[in-house]
Amino acid sequence: MLRRAWKPLAATTVLIGTPSYLYYKFTKPQTFDLAVKVRGADGKPVMATRTFSLLSKDAVRDRLIENATSDSFSRPENTIWHYATASVAANDPLEDAHADAIIARDPSDPSAPGDWLFFTVMDGHGGPHTSRLLSKTLISAVVLELSSLIHHTDGVPSSGFLESLKSIFRTSSPKLSEDPQNPERIALAIQNAFTKLDRELINAPLSVLAANLDAESIKKNILPDLSKHPLALQTMLPAVSGSCALMAVFDTAHRHLYVACSGDSRAVAGIWEENDEGHGSWRVEVLSEDQTGRNPNELKRIQSEHPPNEAGSVIRAGRILGGLEPSRAFGDARYKWPREVQDVLSRAFLVGNDQPLRPPPSSFKTPPYVTATPVVTHRDFDFGGIARPSRSPASRFVVLATDGLWDKLSSEDVVALVGGHLKGLKGVIPKTTLSDLVPTTSGAPTVEGKDKKRNKIGDSWSFEEDNISSHLIRNAFGGGDVEGLRKLISIPAPFARSYRDDTTVTVVWWVDGQEGNAQATTFSSGNIKAKL
Repeated sequence: MLRRAWKPLAATTVLIGTPSYLYYKFTKPQTFDLAVKVRGADGKPVMATRTFSLLSKDAVRDRLIENATSDSFSRPENTIWHYATASVAANDPLEDAHADAIIARDPSDPSAPGDWLFFTVMDGHGGPHTSRLLSKTLISAVVLELSSLIHHTDGVPSSGFLESLKSIFRTSSPKLSEDPQNPERIALAIQNAFTKLDRELINAPLSVLAANLDAESIKKNILPDLSKHPLALQTMLPAVSGSCALMAVFDTAHRHLYVACSGDSRAVAGIWEENDEGHGSWRVEVLSEDQTGRNPNELKRIQSEHPPNEAGSVIRAGRILGGLEPSRAFGDARYKWPREVQDVLSRAFLVGNDQPLRPPPSSFKTPPYVTATPVVTHRDFDFGGIARPSRSPASRFVVLATDGLWDKLSSEDVVALVGGHLKGLKGVIPKTTLSDLVPTTSGAPTVEGKDKKRNKIGDSWSFEEDNISSHLIRNAFGGGDVEGLRKLISIPAPFARSYRDDTTVTVVWWVDGQEGNAQATTFSSGNIKAKL
């Protein structure tokens, strides 16, 4: 009897037990434990273990591509341009931002035809307010300054999308006899646009306060409560939060590239070079310097701008007054306004909103300590023309990224990963193998602005994303190590910030022509939207 009974019993076990096991294994939410910083009972930070849900592979990919975009266009010089952008948040909300614009030269411009191509990434900190404002205004501010320079005007033409920006700037460009297309003058115009925009941003709350002070209040030294004023937080928040800004400006008429950097985002170029035998490699050209107190050039500059007795305090542990990491940034008014101004504006606008401004650091004596004036680098690139018949058409690309990418990847890593993507590599590739498949050579070196401790996850790269910027972010956060990638992406805000940063990447690439001999000069002091 028992012998006859075991078969149906075994069948029942297989039919019921196995599906139950599979259901339990693949549908039960997966979790992982992680050490995170929390506030203890006394309010001080302590380390504690927390359990988080582990995202599935599909959910991770959704995170990588949810903010990804790409586009391409061709212009009269027959060069086809491609660009892609992607962002992945660590903060909630995302504090990074980006913008781009394609602006055709006005036919009256002696250099026409040709385009101005603008690509920017903004790395916000202390909130998203400054970076979001820059995403709407920075390119337009630069266009306005360039328009004034090129057309020798005090403003902009009465028509076009720039008309609405007239009120932003109240200074005029001098009518100089020198060639307005001179690279040094273009670089200076870009610098001026950054500086002026930050001045307007920082001074906006003061203008609102001045407009709401009457003679009687001034006489009695009474400060009005403007916390409910419609411009209270609208002007204060972009001023007191901050943002780095990185911009690439392509002048296709003259085959010039300008990179303007305020902060510790970074721009890197990859240039394909072949020898007479047809063997090639990607030359790594770093187009910007990470601007923090750990950059010797920035340390020297900042110390020179303050009294000698502050030489040891303006930079501490690589940070401005021991607090802010980037030495150049928009906003960050706590490092720019005098103490008295900070106190007045905080009481007028923020106290009533229960958001009082934190007092400046104790070593704060002779502001400003931070500037938005960028370092602008110019290079001559050959964007078009006829390729040498004995060699493949020259390929070039530029990567603009916030420091979330550079915290995990080196400049050489990024150039090799983009080069491999453009080559069409697919699948998982050991890190030790990529250099054979995608050889690189060194050009301009990286100037690291941070104390880099790249704890790279895994020992392989992944080539599976179609979007080239998402591809870079995937490899920054884990690459071929799927489990490591899942864990890192699964960490929610605010805990994620201890393990990764908001990360935004824009890649611009074009194929045709030959690269030519690029010489670098540094000046330290979508759709076609309009004509310039």
